[in-house]
Amino acid sequence: MKPDKETQEKWLHDPKNWKWNFFYYNKEDRRIFPPKKNPALGWTVNFANKNSLLVFLLWIAITIALIKLIRIA
Repeated sequence: MKPDKETQEKWLHDPKNWKWNFFYYNKEDRRIFPPKKNPALGWTVNFANKNSLLVFLLWIAITIALIKLIRIA
């Protein structure tokens, strides 16, 4: 079930859902990529969601592979 806008806003602005004021960690929020505190800055990863953590690690691995590929060329 998708939470309503009010619940999403409450989660977004709750300091308990932000580790070191940078990493979003909310077990109640099932979204993989919720918006950042300032939505104009894009999206962040919900590190409490196992699927988003896998997607994030895959993104890091692809980035590293591309950097290595560019250095070889």
